Amino acid sequence: MIEVFKTNVRNRSHAKMLVSQIQSAFGDYEANFDLDDCDNILRIKSTSGAVQVSRLISFLRDFGFSAEVLEDKCFT
Repeated sequence: MIEVFKTNVRNRSHAKMLVSQIQSAFGDYEANFDLDDCDNILRIKSTSGAVQVSRLISFLRDFGFSAEVLEDKCFT
């Protein structure tokens, strides 16, 4: 499963550190940032089921960053 988060991470060195910390703490997560996007996107892919959204948001908060799930917007 994949979750996409809007974050306040703007610095590439912070993003790199957070990816390392996330993948270390959550062994089944693959993480990457898109800091070129206006929402400073964090994508998390879980290889073993659902992403633990509240746990991940709390984890990022412990490092001084905020994140919120970026909802899918479907236009018909």
